[in-house]
Amino acid sequence: MFSNYLIGLREGLEASLVVCILIAYLVKTGRRDALKPIWTGIGIAIAIAMGFGCALEFGSQELTFQAQEALGGSLSIVAVGLVTWMVFWMRRTARHLKSELHGRLDAALALGTGALVATAFLAVGREGLETALFVWASVHAASDGTPRPLVGVALGLATAVLLGWLFYRGALRINLAKFFTWTGGMLVVVAAGVLAYGFHDLQEANWVPGINELAFDISGAIPPDSWYGTLLKGVFNFQPDPTVVQITVWALYLVPVLALFLSPVGFASGKGKVKEPDEQGTQPSTASQA
Repeated sequence: MFSNYLIGLREGLEASLVVCILIAYLVKTGRRDALKPIWTGIGIAIAIAMGFGCALEFGSQELTFQAQEALGGSLSIVAVGLVTWMVFWMRRTARHLKSELHGRLDAALALGTGALVATAFLAVGREGLETALFVWASVHAASDGTPRPLVGVALGLATAVLLGWLFYRGALRINLAKFFTWTGGMLVVVAAGVLAYGFHDLQEANWVPGINELAFDISGAIPPDSWYGTLLKGVFNFQPDPTVVQITVWALYLVPVLALFLSPVGFASGKGKVKEPDEQGTQPSTASQA
């Protein structure tokens, strides 16, 4: 449940900050007439993301078991790729996200209503589709027959909306660069578990060999149905009897990606490669001055 809460919080907060920046800029520049198209674009993006999630969930139920496993494994890999790209992208662009969005909004204001709707849709829609895919893959990997994974996602999204509103009102200020670094690192750990489970799905679909070659089996020490087994699975997608392929994939992804992401220099941090940072660094809560 915690891992799904983290996904909802992290992805939802990114979308909330984008909305906060767009709305605050229009209010601050006296363009309240443009708020309706912005909210329209945001609403369309949310509806499409929810529709995409529903299509994944209900569409896959009509498939055979082998096809379901193949689809689940393939989409898990795609989801991990998208989330990995997203956490690196956010760490590089968090410093100047506000100025980038302001530039896009200025161009859209000059073009008219349709451009405003498209700007809001594209800004939020990408986050929504990524969230829907990764949530589906994570819930699929951590599913225990209870609604807890979905409850975790819902709580995370609700928290993100609340934080976004507090940012807008100026009631909350945190170092977003550090926040996205820590949550991004935790998401990399979650993604490693989703990736390992995705390969397990492909093994069950007979797309990848080695389904019977276990790396170890500690089910006796950590029963999957125990409270601590459930906790480990919910947080890290831990499996007490992984295959050799799962352990190999997990390690090959987690070690280099986490090391690169947490590196103080180079690609992960984007030092020396970003434009002039926004005023007050990563604090979009200046929206409250609108």
